[in-house]
Amino acid sequence: MEHLLSLVKKILPSPIANALRSVWHPTLSFFSALFYGFPARKLTIIGINGTKGKSTTAEMMFAILEHAGHPTALASTIRFAIGEQSTPNIFKMTMPGRGYVQSFLKKAVAHGATHAVVELTTEGAREWRHRFLSLNALVMLNVQKEHIERFGSFENYVKAKWWLVRELERSKKHNRSIVVNVEKENAEFLNASVENQLPFSKNELEGIASTEHKTTFTYKNVRFTIPIAGEFNALNALSALKVAEQLGIPLEVARDGLASMQKVQGRLELVEQGQPFHVVVDYAHTPDSLSALYSAFPTQRKICVLGNTGGGRDTWKRPLMGEIADTHCDVVILTNEDPYDEDPKKILQEMTATMKRAPIIELDRRRAIARALSEACAGDVVLISGKGTDPYIMEAHGKKTPWSDVSVVKEELTQLTKKTV
Repeated sequence: MEHLLSLVKKILPSPIANALRSVWHPTLSFFSALFYGFPARKLTIIGINGTKGKSTTAEMMFAILEHAGHPTALASTIRFAIGEQSTPNIFKMTMPGRGYVQSFLKKAVAHGATHAVVELTTEGAREWRHRFLSLNALVMLNVQKEHIERFGSFENYVKAKWWLVRELERSKKHNRSIVVNVEKENAEFLNASVENQLPFSKNELEGIASTEHKTTFTYKNVRFTIPIAGEFNALNALSALKVAEQLGIPLEVARDGLASMQKVQGRLELVEQGQPFHVVVDYAHTPDSLSALYSAFPTQRKICVLGNTGGGRDTWKRPLMGEIADTHCDVVILTNEDPYDEDPKKILQEMTATMKRAPIIELDRRRAIARALSEACAGDVVLISGKGTDPYIMEAHGKKTPWSDVSVVKEELTQLTKKTV
């Protein structure tokens, strides 16, 4: 049916196609929830939104709830999990269509889950996939410039996030909470008409420190350790702790849950095969997230592999991403990422517009990664950004090439070891 709708949109004038779309998505959303028996009503639902940090925060929330003894489901960009059962998200979208989220939540209820952590996006909300989620809590991490072509302006993008807030306000659940990062441009969301407005900021944390393997901080006289690099992840953890406190989970229990959480795939993921340097795979695809990634390794010599930030969208950030890499990295290798129907060479040229040094350009992503690994010396860090756990490279005419940055890194490290033996 969605293929038919796509065909109709190509044939009909835009106003008519948009009118059909405005009817189709709400109808599909309602009947999907109805068909699966409105499963969100039977769960404590925590929604996570933000331009960056959603997946990591969702994993943190999942770990805390599970450790507190609450059977929990997780739906994120990275994976779908119910307790210990987990499958990767291979849809290249955080909130898949055709009622997938409602179907997943019904399965969670059937498997005895009492709580669910759901990563939410404005793109998903645009197609009504956030509706009928009966939220108990909504975490708003940050608002940064993104999806400008899609929404028309940054102001429209911010307004679109209110769709998620309205879903929390519509929820019939008791004691609803909105948790908002007041350091960013989304403090206005504290105006949500719900029972609990919970701001959070870095000022509440003490003694933040980070290494390649962990981040530590103190909150309310409790010392926390999370097995993820990057001081910015302390703030992500704080948002999860705010929800945990509201749900009555003691901070000591939350501390132990965070300490025992599993490695977050594709988010500051350290790949180790005995090499004398560090290799990190990360999803960073916005200027702020790229700067945060590079700043997490302030003392190491950095060899950075980054791509063309996606064809057909957010063209404004291409020269900025190149400039950030040029400023922070000792070696910059530009490569292919998800060009879709754009010319990859043209995109990379746009990325070099404000770079002072000539980068290495290698369109073949595998060869780019291999080049970066061969350039690394003991103590260096190779930072491969842009795709994280994305399962495909999206190319022209709908071509999808199966892909995994982590798998390619492991394979190329093996080859590199053979050459040096």
